[in-house]
Amino acid sequence: MDDSRPSSPGAGAVPRKLVPPPALCGFLLLLALIFTVSYAVGTSAGPVAPGMHGTSTGSGDGTSTGGGMQDMENMHSGGN
Repeated sequence: MDDSRPSSPGAGAVPRKLVPPPALCGFLLLLALIFTVSYAVGTSAGPVAPGMHGTSTGSGDGTSTGGGMQDMENMHSGGN
């Protein structure tokens, strides 16, 4: 008499529910590759506008180039 039991389909194997689909893995790998290449190209190209700086906080005497309300005040007084 043969007393062997049938093996369960999930015994010793990784359950299929825990493994992401291959298409998702490929998409994430491609996405990471695109970002890496994009970063490398941007780094090698350098800054687009080297003389451009962020907004500055001036003293309000019209010499700041940051824009904002300081420049609007001079507009109504005729620039004097």
